[in-house]
Amino acid sequence: MTLFRDDGIVLRTQKLGEADRIITILTRGHGRVRAVARGVRRTKSKFGARLEPFSHVDVQFFARGSELVGRGLPLCTQSETIAAYGSGIVTDYARYTAGTAMLETAERFTDHEGEPAVQQYLLLVGGLRTLSRGEHAPHLILDAFLLRSLAVNGYAPSFDDCARCGLPGPNRFFSVGAGGVICGDCRVPGSVVPSAEAVGLLSALLTGDWETADACEPRHVREGSGLVSAYLHWHLERGLRSLRYVEK
Repeated sequence: MTLFRDDGIVLRTQKLGEADRIITILTRGHGRVRAVARGVRRTKSKFGARLEPFSHVDVQFFARGSELVGRGLPLCTQSETIAAYGSGIVTDYARYTAGTAMLETAERFTDHEGEPAVQQYLLLVGGLRTLSRGEHAPHLILDAFLLRSLAVNGYAPSFDDCARCGLPGPNRFFSVGAGGVICGDCRVPGSVVPSAEAVGLLSALLTGDWETADACEPRHVREGSGLVSAYLHWHLERGLRSLRYVEK
C-alpha cells in the first residue's frame, strides 16, 4: 500500500454498501480521482461531512502499488477542510444550480482519471469561491467558467477576429462549428447573427472584464448564455444534464 496526499474539490458522491461512499474528487496533482470512503454515511461521521460536493479538502489516499489510479479504487482515509464552499452555495437555488453545472463541466473535461489538469482545477476553485461569496450573478459566473473551461481545454472561441481566416473584427456572424465569430466570406450554414452586446458580454466574461459583464442587460445575458450552451454542447458532443435547471 502506498500513501498519497493531495488537495481537491469534491465533484460528486455515490452510495456504496450500507455505510460507504465512492467520492469523485478533482485534485491538484492527480487530476480526477475516484476513491472509496468507508463509514462516511454513518450519522456520527465527521469525516463524511467534509466529503460533500463543493468542498475544498486536503485528502489522504491509500492505494495498491505505486500509482494512485490503478486497477482498483484507492481508499480515502483522511480529509481536512480547506474551504467549505458548499455553505454559501447550497442554500441559494441559483447558486446551487450554477455550481452543480460547474462541477459536472469539470468532471466532463477531466475524463481520464489520474491525469493532472491543474488549470481546470484552479479554474474550478476560483469559480466556486466567487460563487459562494455572491460577488456576481450566478449565471454570469457559470458562463465565465464554461468559456474559460473551453479555453483551457483548447476550444477558446473567438469573439473579434474571424475564427477561420483571421479577418480583424468586429465580425457579425457566429458559428459554433467554426469556433466563434466569422466574417461574411467564411459564413457557413447554421451561422447566427447575435447582437453586438451579447458578443461583447461573452468576450468580457472570457477575459474577466466584470464591470462590463455586470452592466449587461438581461436580454443580452440570455442571448449570450444560449451561445455558450450551444458552443459547449458542440465540443462536449452532448449537453450538460444540470444546465437545464440553471436560472437565467
